[in-house]
Amino acid sequence: MKPVIYIDGKEGTTGLQIYERLGSREDIELILIDEDKRKDAAERKKFINAADIVFLCLPDAAAKEAVAMCENPNTRFIDASTAHRTNPAWDYGFPELSAEHRAAIMQSKRVANPGCHASGFISSVYPLVKTGVIPADYPLTCSSLTGYSGGGKKLIAEYEAADRDPRHESHRIYGTTLHHKHIPEMTYVCGLKAAPVFVPILGDFYKGMASTIMLHNKLLPGQPTAQDIHAALAEYYADQTLVTVAPFGGEEPVIYASTLAGHDSLKLIVCGHEEQTIVTALFDNLGKGASGAAVQNMNLMLGFDETTGLVL
Repeated sequence: MKPVIYIDGKEGTTGLQIYERLGSREDIELILIDEDKRKDAAERKKFINAADIVFLCLPDAAAKEAVAMCENPNTRFIDASTAHRTNPAWDYGFPELSAEHRAAIMQSKRVANPGCHASGFISSVYPLVKTGVIPADYPLTCSSLTGYSGGGKKLIAEYEAADRDPRHESHRIYGTTLHHKHIPEMTYVCGLKAAPVFVPILGDFYKGMASTIMLHNKLLPGQPTAQDIHAALAEYYADQTLVTVAPFGGEEPVIYASTLAGHDSLKLIVCGHEEQTIVTALFDNLGKGASGAAVQNMNLMLGFDETTGLVL
């Protein structure tokens, strides 16, 4: 029998993108709730308990409520909300981080899908901390430029309105309280002793993301050069398909945040010199930053090739 899949919250941006990746697949059975019953708790509960895997594309509180509705011990969840990303009872859904992460996802009944900005930060920082290049107490900083689709339907409508605010033509810095909701996830997953200074930036383009960490090499153990850091990351991800490392310095002397829009992969670009390094994670905020990652996790949980239905 084909595994039964249900998307709770299919109408949101992440849910729709997951549906786009699953809608034409013949190796699963995708069950769809009637439009007029999508907020009916009893109907949702029925679908949740009928599924082998449930994608939660909901606000945090609603995601927790959905999990509480489950009475079927065989139902497995992939939560795209922030609700469970720092919960040790849930497995973190970034399989490239380690063999242990991948094995846990494959066997898991509760997978927390990573946040978009967090994916960029963690893809760079986790391996550098794990290999000792960056100490856990290093004062990390990160800026992350994203397309407006990550803000959901309301922000998309705001940016695409005919009478939109003309200032939208310029990038805007937000999260200026320095308490962005992805910071606890970044800190927890990477095992940091202090939260990074993190600044998100919203651009006038639909999708794509470039998350950049900045390092003073002389503050790192052994004072590695930018090329040393590149070599460490290239070795760490050498056997991965969906996370790769570009040649040192990248393919050109500039980085466009929308380069991997429409793809489900992530590429790290390392630039710099003897004293300073930047590492930029380049990906689609709706791909490896959200829906593509969720489908990759589903594939692993079901024993499929992890790239099935994805665009590399």
